[in-house]
Amino acid sequence: MYTGRFAPSPTGPLHFGSLVAAVASYLEAKKHQGRWLVRMEDVDKPREVKGAADTILHQLEDFGFEWDGAVVYQSQRNDIYATALKQLNAQQLIYPCTCTRKEIADSSHQIGIDGMIYPRTCLNHPLKSNAAMALRIRTDNRECSFTDAIQGTITQYLATQVGDFILKRADGLFAYQLAVVADDAQQEVTHIVRGADLLDSTPRQIYLQQCLGYQTPHYAHVPVASNAAGEKLSKQTLASALDEANANYQLFHALSFLGQNPPAEIKNATLSEVWRWAFTYWQLSQAPKTRSLHLSD
Repeated sequence: MYTGRFAPSPTGPLHFGSLVAAVASYLEAKKHQGRWLVRMEDVDKPREVKGAADTILHQLEDFGFEWDGAVVYQSQRNDIYATALKQLNAQQLIYPCTCTRKEIADSSHQIGIDGMIYPRTCLNHPLKSNAAMALRIRTDNRECSFTDAIQGTITQYLATQVGDFILKRADGLFAYQLAVVADDAQQEVTHIVRGADLLDSTPRQIYLQQCLGYQTPHYAHVPVASNAAGEKLSKQTLASALDEANANYQLFHALSFLGQNPPAEIKNATLSEVWRWAFTYWQLSQAPKTRSLHLSD
């Protein structure tokens, strides 16, 4: 059965960029008569804003979204992540690392997708014996390739483009890459529709799926909305929260942003009427790879 999901981080209220991702994943699930889950990715507790999770759920309700089953919170699932980490450790893929970001920047000579590639200083033994330790996964030279429903074929070589990445942080928190892979597998997610800002993370997640023996979902990465300065709409760029009072108008613009070309006459229609049009005419194939229009936040 088709199972999709929307997985926001409770670091603030939803904004237009969040709405675009939610609309795309929701409509694609509905088109396939599938399930649509909501998962709160609150594994990074220091970044969480108090009350944001409840605000997000209220926003989704006010915009007419209906999810299946109970909302899942990553902060309550550490046992699942620990089991996955133990499985990887049994394959001798995990090693402790005591290097700081500054030490990595000073010692690395290779720039990758996310900055300096970790030079495996601690691969055989931790550099420092009395420091907090992160846990990294050892990558290899395999070609990690997948076909995205919107972006086409994506290929990465993790060892040379990403390096050995962290699965558990030095502060004891599980990293996003491990948590999202374990969650998707445990929730039997078959299709992931999300923003293209996560496109570069997908090969890492596929690598973990392969190492853990999980099925790889189908992926579709929708274009990212940006502000007038060309920055991705996010809490970090102070994107404005969604205005529930104009939910119908914002839903119309999200559909337009996603290439669906809703007719102008429904711009001021009721929210239920906009959704009715969207359920009838939604086509993922019409979503563009990128979006040159900079929406004001």
